[in-house]
Amino acid sequence: MENRRVRVRFAPSPTGALHIGGVRTALYNYLFAKKQGGDFILRIEDTDQGRFVEGAEQYIINALRWCGITPNEGIGFGDGPCAPYKQSERKPMYRQYADRLIQSGHAYYAFDTSEELEQMRKKIEAAGGSASYNAITRQTMKNSLTLSEDEVKKKLDAREHYVIRIKIPRNEEVRVKDIIRGWVVVQSSQLDDKVLFKSDGMPTYHLANVVDDYLMKITHVIRGEEWLPSAPLHVLLYRYLGWEEAMPQFAHLPLLLKPDGNGKLSKRDGDRLGFPVFPLEWTDPSSKEISSGYRERGYFPDAFVNMLALLGWHTSGNRELFSLEELAQEFSLDRVSKAGAKFDPEKSKWFNQQYLRMKSDQELAKAFIPVLEQKGIEINAGYVEQVCRLIKEKAYFINEFWELGSYFFTEPAGYDQDVIKKRWNENSAKFISELKELFNTIGEFTAAETEKAFKEVAEKSGINPGQVMQLFRVCISGTGGGPALFEMVELLGKEKVVRRMEMALNKIGK
Repeated sequence: MENRRVRVRFAPSPTGALHIGGVRTALYNYLFAKKQGGDFILRIEDTDQGRFVEGAEQYIINALRWCGITPNEGIGFGDGPCAPYKQSERKPMYRQYADRLIQSGHAYYAFDTSEELEQMRKKIEAAGGSASYNAITRQTMKNSLTLSEDEVKKKLDAREHYVIRIKIPRNEEVRVKDIIRGWVVVQSSQLDDKVLFKSDGMPTYHLANVVDDYLMKITHVIRGEEWLPSAPLHVLLYRYLGWEEAMPQFAHLPLLLKPDGNGKLSKRDGDRLGFPVFPLEWTDPSSKEISSGYRERGYFPDAFVNMLALLGWHTSGNRELFSLEELAQEFSLDRVSKAGAKFDPEKSKWFNQQYLRMKSDQELAKAFIPVLEQKGIEINAGYVEQVCRLIKEKAYFINEFWELGSYFFTEPAGYDQDVIKKRWNENSAKFISELKELFNTIGEFTAAETEKAFKEVAEKSGINPGQVMQLFRVCISGTGGGPALFEMVELLGKEKVVRRMEMALNKIGK
């Protein structure tokens, strides 16, 4: 194993939108491969054709592209030596491995009908047991272990419905070494005889995934905790197929939990909890229900990925902001937690805010200008850059810029009534009027000069500057909060500021 080139895979099923837990699994595989100088593969596991959802495969590809998580080979990213990468296109190759297991006595044909399986389940549950097709119950069922060779041959020749099940040993200890959790030991009596191959000619996930991992030379299987109960079965399959020496190392990632820590964060939690659980917006093709995505909410892909990386994995220090390249340099599976990671929607917004602040004013203006153009506002790129410089400290997302700074482009439509009720009186109105007159005389209308004038009029009027500062802001912008006040005043310019003060005196004073 030590001398093999590291190869990992992300192998989602196209059954709907890709949950952020799935994106994190893809990310950890990608980071691990990058750190080790290995390969990251995208494989689509569509053995269960009944659960296939139109558009889901392309959604997975688009989501990984948006995140910058780029496979070296796989569906949508170019063929490599192990193509094809979609299990439905690999269908002809799986049968031989199911047959090999039957020939070696590690699997068998089962001819039970759905009615017979249901009867078995009811009978066991009525006796207080837990129903499963296992080393005990298989002896009472219709399969190649209980039927004669002739009977089996007749049924196969007659093309009767059957499945191929693994023959789990009756009383054996199955050990799985997990990089994150250490040794996991399971008694085979706790396992059931899973179906490996179905009558429609398709393998189930268990057989296809083991065969594909072997043929694609996968060295490490990094997947969600929900697959841990299947790991002993997969270990047995590697053993029974004679591939134990080439078996990959396993690492089962912790669950993503709801913000309160109470249970797994599911696809259904989505907009119900007020934040997306999908990277991109998703429209369900059957119900037409739309679920929001991080991209459409205004998240930067690098902020989203940075946030996701730290859910269940910790860095060597206290640093929190990393580029994708830096994450790859820092990443290691031994710092992945065993415990579930609580998702914090506010922290995800904080990450986006940090990345927004790191963007240049030019980058932000480029993203904001289309919004202004839609509103029919005449664009001066330099002016928009200056607006972005001032309002970015207050924003989490670029799509908040208009709400935070519309007054830089249009006259205030109204005034913050809470501030007016609290601060507007005869003295404050007189202050605004006198400040307006002084502003008119200023030659260089800079932040420093306007602040000096503000303090001068306040002192002359015997008013504490703090008593009228917010009111002054409301007269100019209509709102009680915003960026540095006198920098805002300088950017708006003397003409606009004086006109707005005059307008406020007329409108508020009445």
